Amino acid sequence: MTEQDLEMDTQAQESDLKNVDLSELDEDEVATQIDAYDIVASPNDFNTRTMNSFIEEGAIKIPPFQRNYVWDRKRASKLIESLILGLPVPQVFLYEEGNNDFLVIDGQQRLLTIFFFAKGRFPRKEKRSVLRKFFNSEGGISEDILQNDEYFETFKLSLPSLPGQKKNKFTGLTYKNLGEYKRQFDLRTLRNIIVKQTSPANDDSSMFEMFNRLNTGGVNLNPQEIRASLFHSEYFESIFELNQNEKWRELLGAPEPDARMKDIEVILRSLALREGTDGYAGSMTAFVNRFCKSSKRFKQEKINRTVEEWSWFLSRNKRCTRITYHAGSSRFSPLLFEAIYVASIALRDRGVDIAEIKPSWVERIGKDSKFAMSSHEGSTKTSNVITRLSVTESLLAELVGIDS
Repeated sequence: MTEQDLEMDTQAQESDLKNVDLSELDEDEVATQIDAYDIVASPNDFNTRTMNSFIEEGAIKIPPFQRNYVWDRKRASKLIESLILGLPVPQVFLYEEGNNDFLVIDGQQRLLTIFFFAKGRFPRKEKRSVLRKFFNSEGGISEDILQNDEYFETFKLSLPSLPGQKKNKFTGLTYKNLGEYKRQFDLRTLRNIIVKQTSPANDDSSMFEMFNRLNTGGVNLNPQEIRASLFHSEYFESIFELNQNEKWRELLGAPEPDARMKDIEVILRSLALREGTDGYAGSMTAFVNRFCKSSKRFKQEKINRTVEEWSWFLSRNKRCTRITYHAGSSRFSPLLFEAIYVASIALRDRGVDIAEIKPSWVERIGKDSKFAMSSHEGSTKTSNVITRLSVTESLLAELVGIDS
């Protein structure tokens, strides 16, 4: 099995949010000045049994906020076959947060496949979006959940046979009945690269930059997936709960969370802009990164406030539907949503009573000439971001006043 076979899971990696204008999120290509960093990258070869024990013990964490497990049984079986036969497989990248404390930056699909196979259980496709809830702080998934047929089924290898040849000898086997091949699987090594920034201290921005650049070489992580791995916090975990809000899923037109976390990115942009545009310098990526990093210090009171505001805003969208936030196009507009979210919370903070955000109001704002002009090319420029937010707040205040 080649590296390309393992990595280029094109269909699985396409966004689930086909009804969302993702181009609005991808425009931010502003060049930034890169400082000098000291980074240590240490290669290690651990066998599969050791890697699984590290996951179970919590030394290697596969955070619950990472994208879903997306491989099907055939792709997963090919990885297991490669390991049994001793064929090379792509390396795994781990980020060292502390002593014996690592986050999986790239390789989640491979590590989970190995873990699930050793446990003899394969996750059902329709339940994968909720599996992240069961990855606890100690790592792994409890035996009760693994043995629950609602979430998992038996992991039997499914491998193709060449035309006119016998069935692949590994097809139908489980970990327990690998026989003489079981030891080969347990002792097969998996190369992992442990990355740690040594300086500047208390600054991990180089990690985002490094993996963002590695992305062009086959790591296949998007900025939001990197962000989720590097900025783990209680606040960040709460955002994954916000993403499950029924009304939010309705507005997006996507019942299940996006495998590439583009929906999470829309939420984070909205929350970051809600805090104000001070320090915004033309790069939405850098702006959201700084917000995510600062969120690691947020107290429970701040987390509760965010959850309450998000719920309040969505409750005011009671008559809005999956086509409301389209700004005259055929897809959901993140720019329109985040602007109205920020404006609504700002007016609420000023004591303005907003009983409902009417679909006609959203349409009026989306079609406003100043809003539209600032939402086209160069939408992440500082002047355009500030214009969109100020225009939206003024229009929304006017609309609320007219209908009050």
